[in-house]
Amino acid sequence: MAEAEQRFGEFVVVRRHGHVAELVLDRPKAMNAVSTELARSLGAACAELGADRGVRVTVLTSTHTRAFCVGADLKERNSLSDAELVRQRPTARAAYTGVLELPMPTIAAVHGYALGGGFELALACDLIVADSTAVVGLPEVSVGVIPGGGGTQLLPRRVGTARAAELVFTARRVAAAEAAALGLIDQLVDEGADRDEALALAGRIAANSPVGLRAAKRALRLGHGLDLRAGLEVEDAAWRSVAFSGDRAEGVAAFNEKREPRWPGE
Repeated sequence: MAEAEQRFGEFVVVRRHGHVAELVLDRPKAMNAVSTELARSLGAACAELGADRGVRVTVLTSTHTRAFCVGADLKERNSLSDAELVRQRPTARAAYTGVLELPMPTIAAVHGYALGGGFELALACDLIVADSTAVVGLPEVSVGVIPGGGGTQLLPRRVGTARAAELVFTARRVAAAEAAALGLIDQLVDEGADRDEALALAGRIAANSPVGLRAAKRALRLGHGLDLRAGLEVEDAAWRSVAFSGDRAEGVAAFNEKREPRWPGE
């Protein structure tokens, strides 16, 4: 059971499960299509979660039974003038970067359609758990645009440049089994089990040091793509940020005393 629930606008909900936050896309009438309002609310929710030191893991979920998120709200986009689209762009970007820049580990729980911006929201997470109904893809070039929520940068970091190019250029949709084989998702689970499995994984992760988790994520993210020497410097800086922390002292004490740690989170 969630301990508390907080709504951000009409379409985004945050539920607390102890040290795990569930960030819920809740626009079922439009399969969670990312409208300006949903994007604004998602950015606001991420800003609040990012500042909450009590959150050790965030899980991104959907209330729609047949979709995680179908991407940008094309009906709304069609109604916008060029000037309005330019003004809307920072709001849309803030939603995707909000998820991407969350300082704690993040997990996407995907079922049904996760297309375009929907898949980009999942790609912005550290891990993707998907059920057997999942269909993912970046079909933007089929409607005359390109992935604009981080897809051209996040997908090649996951599967390599050539594989990402094939998926982006063909705009094809990829079913769950192939998505798992290609590394587009990290864990494939039975139909309907994505949320429960993602929350269970989040619980296992959240048992660890919150200071350590955030530092490890920082090292992984900042070090990716650097040469080895530079990457090791990133790792060393992250190590120094935790080596003299209260969590480190508690972790060592708990190990020696053969008990579960009581992380101070600092």
